[in-house]
Amino acid sequence: MSRTLMSLVVLLVVVYLALCAALFVFQRSLIYFPQPSALVSADSRLKLSMPDAEVWVTVRERAGSRALIYFGGNAEDVSRNLPDFAEAFPDYALYFLHYRGFGGSTGSPSEAAIAEDALALFDQVYASHPQVSVVGRSLGSGVAVRLASQRPVQNLVLVTPFNSLEEIAEKQYPWVPVKWLLKDRFESGKYAAHIRVPTLLLAASDDDVIGRSSTQRLFDSFPRGVATLKTVPDSGHNSISERGEYLQWMRDVLNR
Repeated sequence: MSRTLMSLVVLLVVVYLALCAALFVFQRSLIYFPQPSALVSADSRLKLSMPDAEVWVTVRERAGSRALIYFGGNAEDVSRNLPDFAEAFPDYALYFLHYRGFGGSTGSPSEAAIAEDALALFDQVYASHPQVSVVGRSLGSGVAVRLASQRPVQNLVLVTPFNSLEEIAEKQYPWVPVKWLLKDRFESGKYAAHIRVPTLLLAASDDDVIGRSSTQRLFDSFPRGVATLKTVPDSGHNSISERGEYLQWMRDVLNR
């Protein structure tokens, strides 16, 4: 091998390793896209004081046994869901978690931090509302299914869910050793195997972000008879909530 060719090979290897290193260091900025909150009224917000962060929750208080906790996508202002959910679930107290770095919450998002915040929120809500349903959308489906495997949730709804973030990342970055570099894996399939409560999975018919095969693998991970998988017609990853079936099928599960 000539010296020039050898130098080119070395240069390519160095560039590749540098790109892998950059992805490892900055990977969370490619996963989480913090958004401000559209609702900032003190009357519609609850603060979770965690040891290393202040985490905000958009709320609609309601007396009674029922509550719903919502975990959003990686670039979602969850407070925007409040009007539609308030109308769809009039008998529920509503709680929408703003991940760290989102909606005024301090700190930086990570799988471990969000999971810790989700547990803290559930425990606080459960103290006043013994029937807590959990909804997770996209990235939030990973938060929701992990929580449901650890706490006595009443019902679980997963919107455009995936089996694991590693699968999604491997398709987006096939030239990178994702298995070795990824910090936040959101291995929903692993947690689904431990869930025993009624669960609804809502897939978008034309989802260009989460492949149907990933959602199917997650569905297959639930114990037999626990989960139901439905596909919202004429919908994409981001437009699924605009279809009438979105809230109607949730109501069918949550209002039993």
